Amino acid sequence: MKQVRVLIVDDSATMRSLLSAVLRLDPAIEVVGHAADPLEAREKIKALNPDVITLDVEMPNMNGLEFLEKIMRLRPMPVIMVSSLTSRDATATITALEIGAFDCISKASFSDDRAFGALQATVKAAARAQIRPLAGNMHQASGHREQPAGNADYVPNGKIVAIGSSTGGVEALIAVLSQFPENCPPTVITQHMPGAFTKSFAERLNRMSRPRVSEAVDGAPLSTGHVYLAPGGATHLEISGPGQLRCRLRSTDPVNGHRPSVDVLFASVAKATGSKAVGVILTGMGRDGAAGLMQMRQAGASTLGQDEATSLVYGMPRVAFELGAVERQAPLDKIASHILALTRSNSNGVKNVLPRTL
Repeated sequence: MKQVRVLIVDDSATMRSLLSAVLRLDPAIEVVGHAADPLEAREKIKALNPDVITLDVEMPNMNGLEFLEKIMRLRPMPVIMVSSLTSRDATATITALEIGAFDCISKASFSDDRAFGALQATVKAAARAQIRPLAGNMHQASGHREQPAGNADYVPNGKIVAIGSSTGGVEALIAVLSQFPENCPPTVITQHMPGAFTKSFAERLNRMSRPRVSEAVDGAPLSTGHVYLAPGGATHLEISGPGQLRCRLRSTDPVNGHRPSVDVLFASVAKATGSKAVGVILTGMGRDGAAGLMQMRQAGASTLGQDEATSLVYGMPRVAFELGAVERQAPLDKIASHILALTRSNSNGVKNVLPRTL
């Protein structure tokens, strides 16, 4: 099997050595070079033709985000951002994921040996990812987007929406939520992301969407026009019911290696709402969410999965589809319209159904 060729870009010699040592433990990975700043990295990319780049967020001579944007416009390739846990780095990392970075990893995680395997797996998955060129102006977060055409008369039917995502989820969630009307159904999301980043991500989604988006708070009642994002790191997001549905944050063990876990969220929605929900699984590595989505479908909920062609990583959606948990697959640009079709109130009493064509 061909080794994955990696270029490490970081202004810290210590971090370059650490990343090299970790990656070289995997025989499927070859570290082909190092660069201390983007200017050196540009020449190394031309000379070494790596499959994957790890890129520090803050570097001299050129900001990491500026360099990433040049890469994604001129020579699209998998880039893994390496970030500190400062609020400034958190905001920058969210921007990097929106620009097209494959994933982000925290420098603090390397105090835990278990993170080494995760980094190796992320690099190998990045080499297989479908990286697309960056087009147009990605800086769209200055205010709420206009109401999408066709949603002006939308009235929710009382169902809630539960969404799970991982690698590639930043771009995918922006694409979905930007099409939601202001009075969208109550929506709960678990996105695999370090805890220091979810607050910044929620704030960014809130600026780019018509509904209100915030990190979930324990005990918060679910309400129309509100999207609740699971805080990263320390807790799982669950939904409690019946009656008034509320967010619950539980400090229980990781599930499928994740906390928060999509499986935990979906299983709680199945229990609390039965058929009064829509479950959606988007791009991501691994299998988290498949079993929980199956519980939702067995409880009578409608279920959707992102298709392979538009998934940055067709892992979680694939496992869910092969398990039989996905009722309908759809490309990313159709996911929102399918959700709204399934959650729209019909005064004539006709059952909500998906469009025949995707």
